[in-house]
Amino acid sequence: QVQLVESGGGLVQAGGSLRLSCAASGRTVSGAAMAWFRQAPGKEREFVATINWSGSITYYTDSVKGRFTISRDNAKNTVYLEMNSLQPEDTAVYYCAAKKGAGNSLARTYDSWGQGTQVTVSS
Repeated sequence: QVQLVESGGGLVQAGGSLRLSCAASGRTVSGAAMAWFRQAPGKEREFVATINWSGSITYYTDSVKGRFTISRDNAKNTVYLEMNSLQPEDTAVYYCAAKKGAGNSLARTYDSWGQGTQVTVSS
């Protein structure tokens, strides 16, 4: 089992930027697809972005395209989410997840999850 720990969340004004990190331990995630999901209060967890094992393929939900960038450093066993032009609607707890095989937007297919990091965007 892999352990995932997110960091980098915080409070930022609208238009600002944050960089989230997800550090993996227990076993390597270099062969796994990784993803970021988020959950706002009173809402279901939603897909944000995914990246394949090599970092050559990425996919984003429409609402973050052009603003967020997912990347990974397999040597450091870490995945990142660069978030720019943040808006109040981006406020949520952001979760990192890992799965074998290809990445997708379905939370139920991911078998390892972090504890989440809070991102709050003020208007």
